[in-house]
Amino acid sequence: MTSSNDIRATFIDYFQRHDHEVVPSAPLVPRNDPTLMFVNSGMVPFKNVFTGQEKRPYVRATSAQKCVRAGGKHNDLDNVGYTARHHTFFEMLGNFSFGDYFKEQAITNAWTLLTRDFGLAKDRLLVTVYHSDDEAASLWRKIAGLSDERIIRIKTDDNFWRMADVGPCGPSSEIFYDHGPHIAGGPPGSPEEDGDRFIEIWNLVFMQYFEDAAKTLTPLPRPSIDTGMGLERFAAIMQGKHDNYDTDTLRALIMASVEASNTDPDGVHKTSHRVIADHLRATAFIIADGVLPSNEGRGYVLRRIMRRAMRHAHRLGMREPFIYRLVPALTRQMGVAYPELQRAEPLIVETLKLEEAKFAIMLERGLSLLDDEVARLDASAPLAGSVAFKLYDTFGFPLDLTEDALREQGRSLDRDGFDSAMAEQRTRARAAWAGSGDAATETIWFELKEQLGASEFLGYATEDSDASVTGLIVDGAPAESAATGQSVAIILNQTPFYAESGGQVGDTGTLLAEGLEVAITDTQKKAGDLFVHYGTVRTGTVTRGQTVHATVDHARRGAIRAHHSATHLLHEALRQALGPHVTQKGSLNAPDRLRFDVSQPRPVTFAELRDVERAVNARIRENSPVETRLMTPDEAVKRGAMALFGEKYGDEVRVVSMGIGDGTKSAYSIELCGGTHVSRTGDIGAFRILAESGVAAGIRRIEAVTGAAALTAIETDADLLAEAATALKAPPSEVPARIVALLDERKRLERQIGELQRKIATGAGEAAVEDVAGVKLSARNLGDVAPRDLKSLADSILKSMGQGVVALVSTADGKASIVVGVSDDLTAKHNAVTLVRAAAEAVGGKGGGGRPDMAQAGGPDATQADAALAAVRAALAA
Repeated sequence: MTSSNDIRATFIDYFQRHDHEVVPSAPLVPRNDPTLMFVNSGMVPFKNVFTGQEKRPYVRATSAQKCVRAGGKHNDLDNVGYTARHHTFFEMLGNFSFGDYFKEQAITNAWTLLTRDFGLAKDRLLVTVYHSDDEAASLWRKIAGLSDERIIRIKTDDNFWRMADVGPCGPSSEIFYDHGPHIAGGPPGSPEEDGDRFIEIWNLVFMQYFEDAAKTLTPLPRPSIDTGMGLERFAAIMQGKHDNYDTDTLRALIMASVEASNTDPDGVHKTSHRVIADHLRATAFIIADGVLPSNEGRGYVLRRIMRRAMRHAHRLGMREPFIYRLVPALTRQMGVAYPELQRAEPLIVETLKLEEAKFAIMLERGLSLLDDEVARLDASAPLAGSVAFKLYDTFGFPLDLTEDALREQGRSLDRDGFDSAMAEQRTRARAAWAGSGDAATETIWFELKEQLGASEFLGYATEDSDASVTGLIVDGAPAESAATGQSVAIILNQTPFYAESGGQVGDTGTLLAEGLEVAITDTQKKAGDLFVHYGTVRTGTVTRGQTVHATVDHARRGAIRAHHSATHLLHEALRQALGPHVTQKGSLNAPDRLRFDVSQPRPVTFAELRDVERAVNARIRENSPVETRLMTPDEAVKRGAMALFGEKYGDEVRVVSMGIGDGTKSAYSIELCGGTHVSRTGDIGAFRILAESGVAAGIRRIEAVTGAAALTAIETDADLLAEAATALKAPPSEVPARIVALLDERKRLERQIGELQRKIATGAGEAAVEDVAGVKLSARNLGDVAPRDLKSLADSILKSMGQGVVALVSTADGKASIVVGVSDDLTAKHNAVTLVRAAAEAVGGKGGGGRPDMAQAGGPDATQADAALAAVRAALAA
């Protein structure tokens, strides 16, 4: 039997031998088409090449592209499991020509590959062409030898392909396989075409026109080729099956489900096994490409796929998490062709297990409540919309599950009633938001969130993508456009820009389109999870509804990632060095530095800081993978995860692990964090602590840098050490000892100077004492004597005088400092506070204070020191 892996390899090898570039599958989240939920065909990754917006170094390509159809226009979800060929996930094999070969070569390639390399019987094949495409019909006769009866002309758009209402388009030719007369159905174009006898296996699109808004077709100067062959359908043919679910890959997954559940693969549970097998593939590949379950956008579609599979697992009688146990079987089947499955297997397993555990509780409760409500209804009565809304809003039971359960019972739902209840809830929420004080100024964001929904963040997996401008704010109000020079706030339907949160600053970058450039200077979250891009229109005009290419500043994001990841390592290193009392109290992760505040009652010593720095750099040198998993907060904490200060956590959290564990836990650092991080610890480069300081009682701040900035800091320190060594005329190793010796010498000299100043200040004796109104006064301008020494000097002079008044002024540092001392026997008549205040006025000061016998004051004007002494004399004489 030819396996699916063999078919894929044979297809790719054929076109590689015919000078086609082998292009790996693009991620399921489209980077070049914001209108798509997921990549749903093989040509999507090449869309911009076909339109001329992107140039690649090749003109021929072949690929095996992952595809998902589970939302929006192309939604096969509800049919999966009940038909032979509907899937949410499938593989599209394709070959493409970008202005190189055209119809003749495309038809030759297809016919040769099918009949020679794959060995299909020629009499089992027939084709369709667009009714007016005589060229294609003629080539099929010439190349394949098909008779006119086996070249069916189709007049409908089934055989005319369009990329959009305006743009490249052209006729197509579909290749069908005849399974034989024992199966009901007729050829395409016949009344019986919906039967299963004739199955389309390959579609060749001849992209030869440009269609304008008036529906006028203009020949393209370089016509192109886009083909697509569904691997699952073709595998059924090559393996002698009529049902895609009987092919090797899907059958292996079905049997894994059978063995895990101990049920019959083809009995009453046949549909459930098929749903689980299909949805397992879709779930695993979507998670591997960076999407996690949520209540918005792609995350919601993923959750819906998962829950549909989980409901079928429930039908199998499984009451404990079950589907996650099937992931290894999928990895064995497809992991070689798609290595991302192997890399993401732990994340896929954890995510499925978490969702299944939550879903089991919700499903049991929801179905019980739903049964109670249905039991009260008449046989044919629909379920009230208000009841469905209560199940959704109060108990978390999704509407689609309610509709699914009702459908099985032959009941309907009052959808208008549900929508009405939802609208009432939004009105209440709007009123609550508008009345929340300062938040009232942000009402515009709540209204936009209600209108547009949450932003789809793509930044964990990519730093650039196409996006649609869904909201535009100019001067605080919604606008339809903004021109060159205007400041704008832009909302995109999907974005690679990280919005500031959890200490990580918002991304910057550009939004580009033809003739347009918007410089994004910040990204912020509003109304919970609405990403708002702030910037300025550099050139052109940005309009609401426009498609733009969003690109994050790569170097800046890389530096932020490094600092954020280093913060996690720093946190754990501090805990190990100082104790488990160390917890985060705030952080900043910016492109040029990190700042980390922790609970710590005393300063961190130099030796401790160096130990912490060494520990972080040791983890960096390990170059171990940085892993992200999804789990409940409780489960994360059980696994040793640290919750970060200031973060708000929901039912699910991203758990970031980095560094090699020591046996007590699986990794060196395990934290709950929604930020962006490096792929491996080695990507941080290096780590250097710059400073440690206190910011509040019991809180210390660490400032540090990583990567090139860390190396620059090390170089700067080395340069300073070299300069110090040169100045001291000593080798660098002796600099610390020399500095200590110099400081000791300075202290000794300062003591000597102080003693000399004291002797000079007190040694003038009676010559320095004058008589003012019968009171002995020693009034002296001591110049640069330290202000702190004035009181002790005043005491010494008073003692030598026996009685009287002392007034001393220091002019150190350009300011006047004044001390007045009065002997105890004179304080009743002459108060030191009164005298010092008089002196302070002369030097521009105000007030002064102390005791009646000793007071001090000061002023900014040291040039008036003598005037201050004169003021004391005048006060004594008054």
